[in-house]
Amino acid sequence: MADAFPDPIDLDLRLVQCFVVLAGHRHFGRAAEALHTTQPSLSRQIRRLEQQLGARLLDRSTRGTRLSEAGEVFLPLAGELLRSAGQAMARARAAAQTHEITIGYTRGLVITPAVRALRQAEPDAEVKTRLLAWNDSRSALLDHRVDAVVTRLPFATDQLHVTVLHDEPRVLVVARDHRLASRDSVTLDDIAGEPIPHVRRTDALLNAYWRMDPRPDGRPAPDGPLVEDLEDKHELIAEGRAVAVGPPLDHATGLHPALTTVPLRGVEPSQVVLATRAGDGSRLVAAFRRHAEATLTGGQTRVSARSAVRAKNSSTPQPGSVGL
Repeated sequence: MADAFPDPIDLDLRLVQCFVVLAGHRHFGRAAEALHTTQPSLSRQIRRLEQQLGARLLDRSTRGTRLSEAGEVFLPLAGELLRSAGQAMARARAAAQTHEITIGYTRGLVITPAVRALRQAEPDAEVKTRLLAWNDSRSALLDHRVDAVVTRLPFATDQLHVTVLHDEPRVLVVARDHRLASRDSVTLDDIAGEPIPHVRRTDALLNAYWRMDPRPDGRPAPDGPLVEDLEDKHELIAEGRAVAVGPPLDHATGLHPALTTVPLRGVEPSQVVLATRAGDGSRLVAAFRRHAEATLTGGQTRVSARSAVRAKNSSTPQPGSVGL
């Protein structure tokens, strides 16, 4: 080890994380908010990191903040460093044989039956659950923030073990006063000219899938505004500036109160899956997979498209529509 690291390494990973978050936002105010700190404190932490590295990472001007040449080089390496540190911590905990599992899930999917069955079968285990962002399942697994996740395809499945649990219909998300809101169902032809938003910093495969781009006949989906997050997309739709294709969420599972959903005919359903890390030999992960395959393949694991339609005329959550 002494030969591998002849000089002491003085690099604070908390500072590296601050830099990665700031590089993603390119704005000190938004990055500070994401890190739950103040803008002056974040500025001091970035300066400390630059001192540790001996290089300026950011160029600041009245027009904003951009990465310096050194910052551009350091950013991908910093991301790898944080991922490696997270994996090292997770593997060390696993080697210590901690008897615990963290199960992730995304909005609108119920994992309660499988979690309850696992807790009953493994009363001494510590079983945790974690709600994930709609596009965070793969990263959460590979970063060891969760050990299993019930979520929706598509996402890149290399390095993962994926089991399909059931199909789920895709629906049209519109404002309550939209011309199509009162329809029993719609087709892609009905929204041929409707703009559909792009979500920034989203996997291209995931973005294309939910935008239905290209359409079955090969035509590109109509362009829509660029938004930062799912909530921003919902706000645009509520204003009547766009529509979207999505899973059958209702107001209890994250749908904006000014929106409703309409069944979408003539499109393939999405797939709800259980994903774990490939090669994970954890006994608890294997046990949860068995319970998920036994209990999460029926209607209780999802909100049906028809119940989503009924929900549009009521603010009352539909039974069985929420996660854990």
